[in-house]
Order: sequence, then C-alpha cells, then structure tokens
Amino acid sequence: MARIETVFSAELPVGERLVIKKHRIEGTAPAPFSATPPADGHRPRIVVVTGIHGDELEGQYVAYRLGKLLEERRNLLWGTIDIFPAVNPLGINCIERGVPMFDIDLNRTFPGDPAGDLTETLAAAVTADVEGADAVVDIHASNIFLREMPQVRINERSADVLLPLAPLLNVDLVWVHASATVLESTFAYALNERRTPTLVVETGVGMRITRSYGERLTQGVLRLAAHFGAWGGSAEASPEPIVSHDGAVSYLNAESGGIFLPEVEHGSHVEKGQLIGVVASASKGEVVQRVIAPESGLLFTLREYPVVYPGSLLARILNDGGDTQ
Repeated sequence: MARIETVFSAELPVGERLVIKKHRIEGTAPAPFSATPPADGHRPRIVVVTGIHGDELEGQYVAYRLGKLLEERRNLLWGTIDIFPAVNPLGINCIERGVPMFDIDLNRTFPGDPAGDLTETLAAAVTADVEGADAVVDIHASNIFLREMPQVRINERSADVLLPLAPLLNVDLVWVHASATVLESTFAYALNERRTPTLVVETGVGMRITRSYGERLTQGVLRLAAHFGAWGGSAEASPEPIVSHDGAVSYLNAESGGIFLPEVEHGSHVEKGQLIGVVASASKGEVVQRVIAPESGLLFTLREYPVVYPGSLLARILNDGGDTQ
C-alpha cells in the first residue's frame, strides 16, 4: 500500500498553510528478504529525507525515482519506505536555503520544540515521525558555489554504527568528522543521539540536479533496504568508497578576489604541485593567484561559481597519504 501522509500542517499569515507530507510505501512481499527473519515480526522502516535546505534539489530527483520504482515493485518490498520530498517546501518554492519569512536555517532547529515557534514545531513533528526508523538517509546538495562528489559525512560519535552502513549508498567518499566540528542542532545529530541511525549525504551542486548522482543514490537506498531485509529486488553497487578522517583533507582557498578558472576536472586525481586553477582579475587583466595542489589525491570538491573573494573555498583534496582506510 502507498499513500501520501501529512506529518505537519500550520496556518501561515498570508492565509495559506504550510504542509509537510511524506510518501509512505508499504511492501506487499509475504516474507522478509533475510536469512534470519526477526523473531518479533518487526518490519524494517527506511526513511529518506530531502529538502531541508530549499536550494538543494539533488534529493528531489532521488525522491521521484525511488518513489516510482517502489510503487511499481511493491511485491519486492517487505516493510516500509518513507520519503520526505520537501521538509522545507517554502524554501524550495522561493529557491532559498532557509525558511522564507523566518530567516532561519531549518537544519539548525532540530530536534525542535512542540511548544516553540513554527519552525521549531515543524522540526519537532518531523523528528517525532522519523525517530525509531531502522535507518535514515538525509540527502543534501552542496550550495551554488561548490560541486561535491557523492559522499556520506559522519560524526565520529556515531561512526561505530554508521560506518558499516555508509558504503551501501554508492558514494565515492565517507568523511568522518570530529565531534567538535559537528553542529548539535542538525537533523542527523538529533536523530543519531536518539539511537536512530542517520546518514548525511552531500552530493552535486546547489539549485541543480545531477541525474547520474541521483541514480547511484537511488540504487544505494535500495541496497540499504536490502541490508535490513526489506528489499528483494536488484540494486546496482558502486565500488567501495574511500573512508577519510578530517586530517586527510586539504583545503584550497582564494588569496585574492577575482574569478576562479579551474584547470582540472572535478573528481579527478591530482598530483602534488599540479595547477588546479587560477584566480584572475577582470579589472587588471592578469592572474592574481595560481592555485597549486599541496598534496596528491582525489579532488572531491571544486568551485562551481566563478566569482571569489579572499578566503573563498576553491577546492578540497582527499590526500593519498592521509588518514584513510
């Protein structure tokens, strides 16, 4: 059975309603696709959440593809898949990262407060609905400035639980962050603290859809569902991702303002000393910075928007000789 359910609804000052919905797909398979069925008959529930930031659209494609595929093959599904296509529909409608009118980053309000303002009650309702799932995939894109290779980002506090699950999502990189660098008010942090395993995916670029990344991630969600005995169909697997810790990543920043002109392809392997790109001055008609790779490795982040200022992030490199597994 499949249906659209309302998770949260609130009246807006303009006479409209803010409604958060989920696409619930319940399988019709008679038995679990697992060698060891749960003794208590528990049917797994996998949750896919997208659209917390209104300018991140990569997850919209995954929600569409996954929903269509599962609707057509519910006989291969045992358990439940919940898909939240737009947790911040106002932001998506206005192409704004935060919640319009409130000037708030929704991913800084979790787990929310049922007695708080509109964004806090929204966050509380979504948290309560998702809590207790067997696994959650929180899909984000980059912003309009940077393009990211598909990756899972994990707080080291949750690494023991999440590291075995992350490679199933068909990403290129699993990036483990130190706890001090992770904000406690994010959706993923709030759920992981409540013992609901939640994987954060970063992929693509803001305000765009990269279909190849979306297809890979759709298959990855199916692999995750199969891991819990919920999916009995096929699912394409990508090569095992690299697992990295903070110390293995080099950051390349602009030293001067201008336009960034890359000289390498995103996702390529670069060598130490290689030219990554240049920052050029349109007013002076000259190159003001040559951006050189400090280490050899995988160029997993690359500047997409060309205008830069001193300090702007231009690229990130996963070092060959760093703390990777």
